[in-house]
Amino acid sequence: MSNFNQQRSRYGTYSTQWDYVQDRFGEKELLPFSISDTDFMIPDGTIDVLDKAISRGFFGYTRWNHLDYKQSISGWFQQEFDCAIDPEWCVYSPSVIYSLSVCIQLLSQKRDKIVTFTPCYDAFFNCIGGNERELVAFSLTNQAEQFTIDFATLEKVFATEKPAIFLLCNPHNPTGRVFTADELTRLISLCNQYKVAIISDEIHMDVRRPEKKHLPILAFADQIEVPVVLLSSASKTFNSPGLGGSYGIFSEEELREKFLSILKGRDGLSSIPYPALLATMDCYNNQKQWVEELNQTVDENFAALKEILDTDPRIQFAIPEATYLGWINIKELPYTMEELQAVLVKQEKVAIMKGETYGAEGKNYLRFNLGAPKEKIIDGAERLMRAIGCLDERSS
Repeated sequence: MSNFNQQRSRYGTYSTQWDYVQDRFGEKELLPFSISDTDFMIPDGTIDVLDKAISRGFFGYTRWNHLDYKQSISGWFQQEFDCAIDPEWCVYSPSVIYSLSVCIQLLSQKRDKIVTFTPCYDAFFNCIGGNERELVAFSLTNQAEQFTIDFATLEKVFATEKPAIFLLCNPHNPTGRVFTADELTRLISLCNQYKVAIISDEIHMDVRRPEKKHLPILAFADQIEVPVVLLSSASKTFNSPGLGGSYGIFSEEELREKFLSILKGRDGLSSIPYPALLATMDCYNNQKQWVEELNQTVDENFAALKEILDTDPRIQFAIPEATYLGWINIKELPYTMEELQAVLVKQEKVAIMKGETYGAEGKNYLRFNLGAPKEKIIDGAERLMRAIGCLDERSS
């Protein structure tokens, strides 16, 4: 098992978060809490599997379309979420955003509208715009840092905008909401009524607080009357995006075959990277305990972060229901985001994402990545508080 409390250097691994932090923040060698990956090594057992594969030295074209791979995915959904998935529904994809792009093409036409909850993962903006569709941003209702859905207003949006697709992110990035059975049922009902297809990005599904249960959209398959696809990956949970690989789960054969024709025919992406295949199967078949330890670590990190942030009553922060991403409201601070970021980067040497990256609703927020040993989380939180203290001194 991995030691979640030991800090290890990621420098020299071509890490986007560490080696290339200057690209986003303009300075080198900052302590980063930015890109949504973690500072944890993949499970020891998975490393052993990959070590053996590397020792053998065979890396030819590799097939994903077999039960060993597909049953590892369906088995995980059954074990973790009590959700029955036919292995034949599972399809390899190089990334969730690639799958999203193809599904947008399959389920809508150019200039069609796509609704999603905002703030949202920033890649959604580029993916929707790049496919010449129009994003209809629907703001989640914020009540004391608890984010909910105004269904009456959402129905009006469906009726007036006539979207082709609803893009769901559950658990939600960046707010960390885990949507309830009632919320998902009501959302499905609206999509049925207004003939809106559903694409559900569930990549954050495994990292949740102890009392929260993730409900995959396909757990409601018997209620859904419109096209639906679930997109996910083991990479967010097990910190393996550098290995490549994700998957889509298509309950409808016709839609699945259309996706495969693009994956294999138009785009020539039918061969999965061998390390990604092995890692996905081992993680889903053998690493449940590792995920439990990961969640315990993240829970402790959130508690430590909140204890530090709560020393300043101007900062509003609620521990989210899921993800390892803290969504920190700094609206009551009498400083602009530019003023705060300047001190964070140039003086405190720390990189924390500004919330406006995820939409207009995030302009008064910071998104803080807690996927790291607690020592780093405390260090970063203390640097944030020192930066605020420095601005307080300047203004006094």
